[in-house]
Amino acid sequence: MSGSGDGPAILAEGLVKRFGVFTAVDGVSFEVPPGRIFGLLGANGAGKSTAIRMLCGLLAPDGGRARVAGIDVARDPEGVKSRIGYMSQKFSLYGDLTPRENAEFFSSLYDAGGGGRGDPIARAFERTGLSGGAGRPEGVLTRDLSAGYRQRLALACAILHRPRVLFLDEPTAGVDPVARRRFWDLIYGFAEEGAAVLVTTHYLDEAEYCSEVTLMRDGRIVAAGKPGDLKRACFPGIVLEIECGSTGPALEALRREPWVEEAAVFGSRIHAALAPGFGSDRVSSLLAASGAGEAKIRETDPTLEDAFLKIVSSTGAASLGGAGSGPTGGGAR
Repeated sequence: MSGSGDGPAILAEGLVKRFGVFTAVDGVSFEVPPGRIFGLLGANGAGKSTAIRMLCGLLAPDGGRARVAGIDVARDPEGVKSRIGYMSQKFSLYGDLTPRENAEFFSSLYDAGGGGRGDPIARAFERTGLSGGAGRPEGVLTRDLSAGYRQRLALACAILHRPRVLFLDEPTAGVDPVARRRFWDLIYGFAEEGAAVLVTTHYLDEAEYCSEVTLMRDGRIVAAGKPGDLKRACFPGIVLEIECGSTGPALEALRREPWVEEAAVFGSRIHAALAPGFGSDRVSSLLAASGAGEAKIRETDPTLEDAFLKIVSSTGAASLGGAGSGPTGGGAR
């Protein structure tokens, strides 16, 4: 895989898409250089998939412009499709074909060919861990494969032609943690080879792996930056992790205080972001008076989920919810 030459591999400038009176994407702008991993996050209906479909040449924008791999998407959508790899959120391979038959079909669509570099299917299967091993399902139909294997097969089909740009729409949805980690190892490998990768995910801990993240809400971008920069900007004070006997009363007490900037449940614990100048002693006294029971309090590093909860709260959006180590309750999709 190679980059797209000088300039960004993906460039969106004021993209707009309307469906009747509904504006799905409203003036979205961002760019992704070659060799970078760009995370696009947001709740269901935020406009992420619509934005990706415009960048892939599958939808014509109603406003703005986009360039992908050096090609103007509106002028040459077919040219864009030949240079990108796209893995859709919904599994899009054919269940009644074997993995090899699916790969042969997509290879013919991309006109992948060997190009003097060997069998592109063998290369893609080896890259994604689908070749060799005692458990190789050579004659099994795709619909009978595990979720993790199907996702790896979809990725293999997306990289058969060694694309300059990869669009991965929730590539790890429904797979186990080990498979998720392997997927991200693959994504890092593509970026190291110069490919630009745009990925959406509803696992906010995965967004920490991205070079830059952008949060969309109601078709607009409400926050963007490197994960560390976003967390520092959102939390100039400290973040505490609280474990107590009665989470409900504790949460209510924290949310009543103006010096508690954000308080949310993370699994069996509470994360509380304090305004600068306030510390754990103040929280300990507050919880003791609230009837929350004995509390264990420690300072912790804020997560991206902490940051996004604060961002969506300040912009009036619905809570992303969920625990920091898993899916965010249907929030960031």
